[in-house]
Amino acid sequence: MIEIHSTTILAVMHNGQVAIGGDGQATMGNTIAKSNVKKIRKLQDGKIVVGFAGSTADAFTLLDRFDEKLNAYSGNMKRAAIELAKDWRTDRFLRRLEAMLITASKDELLILSGTGDVLEPDHQVAAIGSGAMYAQSAALALKKHAPHLSAEEIVREGLTIAADICIYTNHNLVIEKL
Repeated sequence: MIEIHSTTILAVMHNGQVAIGGDGQATMGNTIAKSNVKKIRKLQDGKIVVGFAGSTADAFTLLDRFDEKLNAYSGNMKRAAIELAKDWRTDRFLRRLEAMLITASKDELLILSGTGDVLEPDHQVAAIGSGAMYAQSAALALKKHAPHLSAEEIVREGLTIAADICIYTNHNLVIEKL
């Protein structure tokens, strides 16, 4: 998979709830360019939420294509993701895009990459970006040792821990629930 530096996106399915969140930091090289970027978007009248890491322009191109695929496949998120991944891998223009996506519905969680991957994460926790492993580790521990927490609380704490450790992640969080 592509390694993306510059953000952290975390999604969790837990106790019948789904939450996805991201920090607000955008960097250019080793400089903070903006601290309150919204990297989470709702699609399909709020039935699907997508988070992105990587180049903003590339991510918006992918979000538009993903929305087109969702419309073409009647909102079937997995089918739309697979079709996008096929195009992303084979199309000369899309192949150059540097971003990753996490997509979430009330029933599914997927990670999409430009290498053609459409992954259903283990333990219903997905993370991408530079702080992904910090956020994912925290979320997995919280799911196991604090099962009373909501999906939103797990996402918030996982992202907070990532922001405390990762220089490309900040504490300006945007979290959406389904």
